[in-house]
Amino acid sequence: MSNLSENIKHLRALRKLTQESLAVELSVSRSRISSYEENRSMPTIEFLIDFSEYFKIPIDILVKKNLTKSKDISFMEVGNKRVLFPIAIDSNNENLIEVVPVKTSAGYLLGYDDPEYIEQLEKIKLPFLPTGKHRAFPIKGDSMLPMKNGSYVVAEFVEDIKEAKNGFSYIVVTKNDGMTYKRLENLVEEKQSFLLKSDNTSYQSYEVPVTEILELWKFTCSINTQEYEEHELKLSSIIQMFNGLGVELEALKKTLV
Repeated sequence: MSNLSENIKHLRALRKLTQESLAVELSVSRSRISSYEENRSMPTIEFLIDFSEYFKIPIDILVKKNLTKSKDISFMEVGNKRVLFPIAIDSNNENLIEVVPVKTSAGYLLGYDDPEYIEQLEKIKLPFLPTGKHRAFPIKGDSMLPMKNGSYVVAEFVEDIKEAKNGFSYIVVTKNDGMTYKRLENLVEEKQSFLLKSDNTSYQSYEVPVTEILELWKFTCSINTQEYEEHELKLSSIIQMFNGLGVELEALKKTLV
């Protein structure tokens, strides 16, 4: 558990705490803090619980992840815990967008909260984006027409997934299915789940429990890597028209009942 000793020392330094001041905060002796940081003894379960609650970082991240490359801004409040969330900035202190490449997108499920994985991703800057934490994800398939296979969706991280808005599209990262791009219907209050819909009606909608969702990213903009051909634009326009007509008919049906 060499990570643990380094993490304790690093997190203390991020808060600009001395060993003495941290010891006071956690009601232990300074020598215990020193012993843990120098890896001369193993922290007790009680200490790990108190340390985790004080820094608002889950114990499994403290133990498993190397946090020494993270900065204080690398953690975001999600619920009542701070989760590891590396935020890249350039020399002008402006946020950079990590780009998840097509070839390694399958590995995102394993590396989404690993600073070493995120650090090696290519980064771009899009000055026109609104404030917030953004990331670019590759799109596969044709379930979200007119989005072309190979396009990228730039999306903003959603801290509280229960606030996802009906009818908007999101990148959804789940425990079992990995990464997907769908339009959501929020069913949290009724069923503790989300209904994931494809704009291409050839694909069936399906529900995902809230407990299965690891991350949620709301669509901000898209980057096409291929030019649309004229017939594709016409086809997608027709599909959108019929989809929109279907929504209007459903609404009309409800008013008549």
